[in-house]
Amino acid sequence: MKQSYTMDNSLDFLLYQSIYFSMFSIFFSLLLLLGMFGSWVYKKRLACESNDVVMTERFKKTSLTYNKLVLVCCVTFSALSSVLLLSSCFHLHANGWDRNKLMNLLDLLFAALSWGVISFYLSRNGQKFPLLLRVWWVSYFMVSCCSLWVDIVLYKKQELESLHLLIYHAVAVTVGLFLCYSCLQKKQGEGERINLLEEPLLNGGAEEEVVTPFSNASFLSHMSFSWMGSLIALGNQKIIDSEDVPQVDASDRAEKLFSIFRSKLDWDDGERNITTFKLIKALFFSARRDILFSTLFAFVYTLSCYVAPYLMDTFVQYLNGNRQYSNEGFVLVTTFFVAKLVECQARRNWYFRLQKGGIGMRSVLVSMIYEKGLTLPCHSNQGHTSGEIINLMTVDAERISAFSWYMHDPWILVLQINLALLILYRSLGLGSVVAFAATFLVMLGNIPLAKLEEKFQGNLMESKDERMKKTSEVLLNMRILKLQGWEMKFLSKILGLRRVEATWLKKFVYNSAGISSVLWAAPSFVSATAFGACMLLKIPLESGKILAALATFRILQTPIYKLPDTISMIVQTKVSLDRIATFLCLDDLQQDVVERLSSGSSKIDVEVSNGAFSWDESSPIPTLRDISFKIPRGMNVAICGTVGSGKSSLLSSILGEVPKISGDLKVCGSKAYIAQSPWIQSGKVEENILFGKPMQREWYERVLEACSLNKDLEVLPFRDQTVIGERGINLSGGQKQRIQIARALYQDADIYLFDDPFSAVDAHTGSHLFREVLLGLLRNKTVIYVTHQLEFLPEADLILVMKDGTITQAGKYKEILDSGTDFMELVGAHTDALAAVNLFEKGYETAQSATSKEKKVSDDEDNKQEEDLGGTPKGQLVQEEEREKGKVGFAVYQKYMSLAYGGALVPVIFFVQSLFQILNIGSNYWMAWVTPVSQDVKPPVSGSTLIIVYVVLATASSLCILVRAMLAAMTGFKIATELFNQMHLRVFRASMSFFDATPIGRILNRASTDQSAVDLRLPSQFSNLLVTAINILGIIGVMGQVAWQVLIVFIPVIAACTWYRQYYISAARELARLSGISRSPLVQHFSETLSGITTIRSFDQEPRFRSDIMRLNDCYSRLRFHAISAMEWLCFRLDLLSTAAFALSLVILVSIPEGVINPSFAGLAVTYALNLNSLQATLIWTLCDLENKMISVERMLQYIDIPSEPPLVIESTRPEKSWPSCGEITICNLQVRYGAHLPMVLHGLTCTFPGGLKTGIVGRTGCGKSTLIQTLFRIVEPTAGEIRIDGVNILTIGLHDLRSRLSIIPQDPTMFEGTVRSNLDPLEEHSDEQIWEALDKCQLGDEVRKKDLKLDSPVSENGQNWSVGQRQLVCLGRVLLKRSKVLVLDEATASVDTATDNLIQETLRQHFSDCTVITIAHRISSVIDSDMVLLLDQGLIKEHDSPAKLLEDKSSSFSKLVAEYTATSDSRFRRSC
Repeated sequence: MKQSYTMDNSLDFLLYQSIYFSMFSIFFSLLLLLGMFGSWVYKKRLACESNDVVMTERFKKTSLTYNKLVLVCCVTFSALSSVLLLSSCFHLHANGWDRNKLMNLLDLLFAALSWGVISFYLSRNGQKFPLLLRVWWVSYFMVSCCSLWVDIVLYKKQELESLHLLIYHAVAVTVGLFLCYSCLQKKQGEGERINLLEEPLLNGGAEEEVVTPFSNASFLSHMSFSWMGSLIALGNQKIIDSEDVPQVDASDRAEKLFSIFRSKLDWDDGERNITTFKLIKALFFSARRDILFSTLFAFVYTLSCYVAPYLMDTFVQYLNGNRQYSNEGFVLVTTFFVAKLVECQARRNWYFRLQKGGIGMRSVLVSMIYEKGLTLPCHSNQGHTSGEIINLMTVDAERISAFSWYMHDPWILVLQINLALLILYRSLGLGSVVAFAATFLVMLGNIPLAKLEEKFQGNLMESKDERMKKTSEVLLNMRILKLQGWEMKFLSKILGLRRVEATWLKKFVYNSAGISSVLWAAPSFVSATAFGACMLLKIPLESGKILAALATFRILQTPIYKLPDTISMIVQTKVSLDRIATFLCLDDLQQDVVERLSSGSSKIDVEVSNGAFSWDESSPIPTLRDISFKIPRGMNVAICGTVGSGKSSLLSSILGEVPKISGDLKVCGSKAYIAQSPWIQSGKVEENILFGKPMQREWYERVLEACSLNKDLEVLPFRDQTVIGERGINLSGGQKQRIQIARALYQDADIYLFDDPFSAVDAHTGSHLFREVLLGLLRNKTVIYVTHQLEFLPEADLILVMKDGTITQAGKYKEILDSGTDFMELVGAHTDALAAVNLFEKGYETAQSATSKEKKVSDDEDNKQEEDLGGTPKGQLVQEEEREKGKVGFAVYQKYMSLAYGGALVPVIFFVQSLFQILNIGSNYWMAWVTPVSQDVKPPVSGSTLIIVYVVLATASSLCILVRAMLAAMTGFKIATELFNQMHLRVFRASMSFFDATPIGRILNRASTDQSAVDLRLPSQFSNLLVTAINILGIIGVMGQVAWQVLIVFIPVIAACTWYRQYYISAARELARLSGISRSPLVQHFSETLSGITTIRSFDQEPRFRSDIMRLNDCYSRLRFHAISAMEWLCFRLDLLSTAAFALSLVILVSIPEGVINPSFAGLAVTYALNLNSLQATLIWTLCDLENKMISVERMLQYIDIPSEPPLVIESTRPEKSWPSCGEITICNLQVRYGAHLPMVLHGLTCTFPGGLKTGIVGRTGCGKSTLIQTLFRIVEPTAGEIRIDGVNILTIGLHDLRSRLSIIPQDPTMFEGTVRSNLDPLEEHSDEQIWEALDKCQLGDEVRKKDLKLDSPVSENGQNWSVGQRQLVCLGRVLLKRSKVLVLDEATASVDTATDNLIQETLRQHFSDCTVITIAHRISSVIDSDMVLLLDQGLIKEHDSPAKLLEDKSSSFSKLVAEYTATSDSRFRRSC
């Protein structure tokens, strides 16, 4: 009692000298009046100087939402102050004056004056809240809070002079809180739109504001979240779609937030010294309003939490009969109730604001990462692949957003510890100091574990990056993996990377479980230490003081329980911020490589002087050196050379993509670029061609005609409205190339850069493109084109011959023909190829004339065939992402639980947690039972027994927590591992039709975001659900045991809570699903942008792509924002119900006659009930959030259930090891389509490819050549018919047995990140000698020997540090190593020069002379020496015979094709000679 008395004396000065609070209030009022008077004088002076007597219209309009309500509050409070002032004057006149009463009178006088002046100012100035006024409101609120606190204490001690002062200060606190909220609230805009779903204009004029339910809500609607009611009601009437969800507020749009973020980051100052601190500062300013709001609400919440513990001793004494005044019980109940209401309101708005701020931070980070991605060099070897960059967006940005939940926890914990110690000192005296020391010791003990957690988290993220990088690369190249039969090998690599990741994940979750168990045991440890210290210090323990301490510990345990998660999130967020800051510091693309001149400002469009350029700036030998040339406007320039000579690098340097070492490069006018490997966006054909420009129908049709696309569009199911799959998956290589050319043509640029555009199309189409595009639409434009088809060179105004990175010859065709050997070698190889064709073809001039005569007939036949396709079923290849509807089924939870040891650990975890709750309640019951209500009652047991029993119970409960935490971590880890393995196995075993129709973003979304939720979030959510549910049951049990009547109150409350949850969940579930689905387009757009960054930059399309990412960002943000708003809508109502139940329970307790219930037990029940509203809301929130998070599991289970390809191996029908020995391929009535909703591609093909012979497959682009090959490898399963190889029906054997016995060089050359060795021999089946032999045969041996690491030389992502031609040669090396009996060449030499093509053909003739070789080629020279030729047209066999026989018939299509090829090539050569 002595310590408590000392404490009271020490606080007397603050508590009872209320005169000082009045003086503070008067001082602040004087400051306000002086400041506003000075401001008024200053404005009057300015108005006089400018002779401006008209008030600006900007502030005449007053917002109906806040400002009229603010004005009403100010007028009302001024009137209230005036009334109290008059009342006090009469009272003092009648009863006498003293110093305190006079000071209160002056306080009321200045308050009435101040509020009156404020009211007058607001009535004249509408929306304008100056800084002085805002600061004064906050100061007044704080002084009012202190005054109210003093009034309450004095009222309790019956020393308050006048009850009207308490009422006045309570009203002042309420008004002050509202004004603090209002002064932070943003101004409402003018000219607002009413349409909630209307998008802002992306260009032109000032952007209008969208009126959303949130921005248009009143104050009360904001505080109660009623503005969400209409959307939740709609969710109960129908399944909500994205169109039903309103837009985000204009101030929360990605573009607005990003501009703030960018300015605070100093991004535009040219330096890239981005530190983690700078990043945090910029994030704070981009979401400062929400952070400040949440800080205010968190502060109010924390204060309101400690009202009940402060009054707990008084409440127990009241129940014990020590009553200080009449109706004390109902005053206490009212105080408890009001405090809980304030707590409820503050907590809900706190959580809402911090989540809203988190969404904004995620939005700006995604925008910033995307912005950086647009400026990175495409060759960047700075350690960040596209997979890692996507991981920054999907994982790190999301984690920083989630950190907003924990943002205020550190300072709140400090504040709560201080408040707790204040209350504990009042109850336990010096024992509170020991409690503080114990709390500090617990915090200190977690430092080593926190450091370990940071280490584990960093390693976990690095390993996740590696896995995502490899996953992204593998998914992009899944077709080649399946063709080669390598998919299971690469799956094992990804599983290996996951095992490394899982090692760190396991350490991380077990370390987190250790931290969690320590901190869960902390309250018991602290309380036991404090009570033990009291016993040693002879401080008497009374049940009221013990219960006040326990209530304080229970409130304190929430932030302490959250501390493990807070530490974990701080660590994770720091790692993520460091990673993003490091990424933002990477070097940008050099901006001074190209001197850009405006269109028409110079007659020279491209000029290079002594240029040296290098992809690797550290390399001693530049990629390009001694480059000098001038290209006047309108010139047609051709670039030729052997593979790897630097042709593509020269075009890239003109684009500014290659770092400049020295020299000057000037480009005048706009550019259009056609890449060697086509880059096609997901979307409609029309969108790909327009590429952001408005539709000009006449020009659009001319472009389609020039690119020979009309016939292709007629075959497509929806013409130019057909949706193209990711990476143009449902188009042939030629169609992708021609769409890419059409995109460039439509831009109507000044300079056109073509990187070997004709390699992917047949000879007829190539000639048409050259004639109609380069010599037609672009005849007056500057065109620079790389080509390996030398027949196109004679038309060039200038030819640049390249070798080893230098221009060895330059001039017109005739000029350079005899001036050097490099060009002569290329021409000689081409002449040899033409000579080989001429051996088979005689009299081509006759055939040429026949071609022109019969062209119309041929076209008519084509048209007829295409008309026949009209009856085939049509549909888009890429469908909307599958979305479950309705509630997450019980089967999903069941499958999830059963993944870990069949769910055997779940009941064990439930039992251990229940045991903890029983022991915890038992320890508190023990303290309430054995401690006396007052000092005059003798305790039933000794002090040592009291402490020993309490420590034993606390220790046992702590052990239960440790066991539960470890078991939960073990279960969560096992489930995450199983889900990962099963999903990836099914994805890798899926057919190619799945990958054709599924954008990679959808798969990556599940492998990253959803997998992260399963790894880390779901186990903690299930643990929280279990802990909260058992806690609530314990509380209800304790309250029911004390007073069974309380149970009657809970029945309707629980029923109402259940109804609310059911009413809410329909809308919330669909909002969560929609927000999950809306992430996929974001990831997909990001992935596509990174893969096509060179094309985007060459067209200067960065602004449009930025606006696209902003739009997708806003789409995700609005869905996420309304999902969390719906959650707060529910929780606010549940909190109100719980608070009402708590208040009714207290009314029951104080209404029960004295002596009926044990005061100590009643106090214990109230102690537990203090957390009831937060626990009940947490339970419902956790249930709903868990269901939302379970959508991640639902989405992963969708992919676990996708259909698989046929078995890899069928033991009963395994072919012999020597199969195929002959290689004869028989095709019978083969019919193929890519999907049930898509048209037929092959129509009943029947033919035989003789074993050991070479068969060439030719035909117009899109005729079905590649489809036939895919069917041979069973990438596409036949709809009807069969294929036999050496008599074995390939449909009856395993896919691995089939694909491993066949070899293919695909149309799109593919290399994987790794080494030269791993790319040639992924299965590690061959020795180094065999690999070197294969490299020499494919003409790459010398190139690899030049590299320092030889076979271990690095290959970057997608082989970007190798030219396309070199990648094609690597693919040739693979088949030379494999040595299969059947070899397929699918445009294998499209990307190499004619000389290299001839060498490849010679290599194939030498090493595959006894093999069945099937060749698809557009170069006639590649198939003219075949034993057989198969000509396809619109999915039908038009001709099939030997080349000699087909050429004998001058009317055959093959003869016409050869005639056209030789005519165009030879005629140009003849004209040029």
